[in-house]
Amino acid sequence: MHILPAQAADLPEIDVLLDARFGPARHNRTAYRLREGVAMDGALSFVARDGGALVGSLQCWPIALQPVAGAALPLLLLGPVAVVASREGEGIASRLITTALAAADAAGAPPVLLIGDAPFYGRFGFTAEGTGGWQLPGPVDRARLLLRGGAGLPRVGRVEVADGVRRAA
Repeated sequence: MHILPAQAADLPEIDVLLDARFGPARHNRTAYRLREGVAMDGALSFVARDGGALVGSLQCWPIALQPVAGAALPLLLLGPVAVVASREGEGIASRLITTALAAADAAGAPPVLLIGDAPFYGRFGFTAEGTGGWQLPGPVDRARLLLRGGAGLPRVGRVEVADGVRRAA
């Protein structure tokens, strides 16, 4: 199995995988409001392939925290992370996450935010500490709003699509 940078050509297969794992209603989730009209960060998004077959994917997206006062602060949204059902438990998701976080660290990327299970993502340095006062463009379970890095970020603000990153319509 190989972890490779995600390419535009991978997107149809990634969509099939995400529909299979999360259903087409996944587009109604709050995290998708932060992805609408935005291209994934190709340098920080990855696929897992085994013999050419897509067995996992992880995408990252530019977002921002708009504090009550002052300029927006860049963040990186990690997710969705998906693995083919028949390959669960093989560590593919962990390898994708480790690869993406190493690439983000090497690139000097901003703090990384995700919506996910703390017991799983905690081992990668994610915590809900400090995000309780952040508003999102939809409902979110506060215990699942997890951040890695970002010491000193405001504890109150609005998470939104980063200015200047929406694709042209």
